[in-house]
Amino acid sequence: MRLVFCGTPAFAVPTLEALVAAGHEVALALSQPDKPVGRTGEVSPTPVKRTALTHGIPVLQPEKLKNNDSLRAQLTALQLDAIIVVAYGRILPQWMLDLPRFGCLNGHASLLPRWRGAAPIQWAIAAGDRETGVTTMRLNAGLDTGPMLLRRSVAITETTTSPELFLLLARMGADLMVETLAGLEAGTVKPESQDDTAATLAPILARDDARIDWTRTAGEIDQRFRGFQPWPGAHTSLRGKKLIVHGMTYTPLTASDADPGEIDLSGGKLRVTCGEGSTLLLDEVQLEGKKRISAAELLRGYQLGGGERLG
Repeated sequence: MRLVFCGTPAFAVPTLEALVAAGHEVALALSQPDKPVGRTGEVSPTPVKRTALTHGIPVLQPEKLKNNDSLRAQLTALQLDAIIVVAYGRILPQWMLDLPRFGCLNGHASLLPRWRGAAPIQWAIAAGDRETGVTTMRLNAGLDTGPMLLRRSVAITETTTSPELFLLLARMGADLMVETLAGLEAGTVKPESQDDTAATLAPILARDDARIDWTRTAGEIDQRFRGFQPWPGAHTSLRGKKLIVHGMTYTPLTASDADPGEIDLSGGKLRVTCGEGSTLLLDEVQLEGKKRISAAELLRGYQLGGGERLG
C-alpha cells in the first residue's frame, strides 16, 4: 500500500520499521517539530524523523494541520491507501481522516475502550490492571473513539514497569498494524464499534501524580510507582524537604498498626506504613539537592528515628 506515517517518539519507530519491512511504500512521514532536549538544550530530531530519513523517506514537521493548504494538496496528490498514526501527538483534522482509501489507522497501546487518551500504558499499571494490549482502529473525530480493527493482549505482572511495557507493546503494535493492513486489503478485518459505556480515560500525566499518598494501600502505591516510571516518578517529603523515591519493595504479608507515612526502623530497614496497615520498604532515595543513595545510607547519615513521618 501507499502510506503516510505520522509519529514522533521511540514508541512509534517499530511500527514504521515493520511497515517498510513488509514492503509497503511509505511515501512521507509526519512528525512533531524538533525540540531542545537534555541539559544542553540541543535541538535533536524526533526518533521517527531519524528513522524515516535512514530509509530515505521524506519528513515534514508541520506546526499546524487543520488549515494547512500546502500539506493538504501534497497528501491528496499521493492518492494514499492509508495514513498510519502511532503516538503522533496531534489531532488529525477531518480532511485528513477522509482522505485515504482505508482511512487513518491508529495503533493505540491499550485494550480499547479502556484507557483512551495520552498515557494508557502508565495508567493501566497504576490502576492495577492484570492485562493490557494494543488495539488498531480507524480514527474518527473523537478521542480514541473510532471503530476497532484488531486487538492483542498481554499480561501485566506484579513487577511490570512502564518502560518494560512500552518496549513490549511497541513491538506488538508494529506486528498488529502490518496484520491489520493485510486484513483490510483481503477484506477479512471488519470494523467493530467501541462500547462507550465501558470507556476509561488515561489523561496526560502531571508532576503532582508523582506525590505519594501514604493513605493509599502499599499495593496501590507500588502500582503507581511502577506505572509512573521514568516520569513523573515518585516523591514524598522528609523533615520538610522533598524526598525522591527511586526504588521500593512491596511486602504484602507485613502489617503495621502505625499511622500512614510513619517510619519503622526495625531490622535496620526503612519501612513506611501505608493505608490499611500495609507497608513498603524504601530501597533507594534522593533528598532534595543531594545525590541518589540507598535507604541504608539515609538511615546512617540522617539519624532517622522510629515514628518520624514522611509526606
